[in-house]
Amino acid sequence: MSDRPVSRSFEELVAEADAAPTEGWDFSWFEGRATEERPSWRYAHAMGERLGHATASLDIQTGGGEVLASAPALPTLAVATEGWPPNVAKATALLHPRGAVVVASPEDAPLPFAAEAFDLVTSRHPVKADFDEIARVLRHGGTYFAQHVGPSSVFEVVEYFLGPQPEVSRNGRHPDGERAQAEKAGLEVVDVRAERLRIEFYDIGAVVHFLRKVVWMVPDFSVERYRPRLRELHDQIQSEGPFVAHSTRHLFELRKP
Repeated sequence: MSDRPVSRSFEELVAEADAAPTEGWDFSWFEGRATEERPSWRYAHAMGERLGHATASLDIQTGGGEVLASAPALPTLAVATEGWPPNVAKATALLHPRGAVVVASPEDAPLPFAAEAFDLVTSRHPVKADFDEIARVLRHGGTYFAQHVGPSSVFEVVEYFLGPQPEVSRNGRHPDGERAQAEKAGLEVVDVRAERLRIEFYDIGAVVHFLRKVVWMVPDFSVERYRPRLRELHDQIQSEGPFVAHSTRHLFELRKP
């Protein structure tokens, strides 16, 4: 993305961001307003390669289906789940023409599929990976290939609005803990990689849109509730330059023996 700064008034930037649609996982709205380093493993490309060799695949918490739809080829049986109704509609419109089936399923519910139904399960940024369910629906020899959000991801933004967070929150989603959960579920670890990546927000609108889109960062966020703090951050960006944060990501490749 471009790093061109946007110089407009606080009220204009906030009003525009507060009105922008937030469905799906298309982040093109941030073009010219924020940048984020990408993990070196190129998840979407690597996922696409694995989909090309699969016979039956499941993409968990697919969002608007954008990542799955980017694959050059899909298996004969390609299924995706999503829990948020606006995303279900968006993913359906995007994936049905590719022959993929979208199933509305809450994030915290058991997967609505028979045991050993898939030889490949994928997910990009699941809220929480249920490794017992993943192991159940995988065939023997099947693979779980996913990119997870790691511990303390973008906590510079979280703690700017909510203050210092307890260690249990900061260390949640740690790859070591998730690896232990996966192994307890009977999955073998083929590969785990982790990276910390730089994010820069060039205007306050980008921060507002981010918090409206990634709703679990500041769960009670609204422009009106946090207007004074937003204005302070706007003034800081204007005087000091981009607000810098860091995302954490880890790659999992697991196998069912």
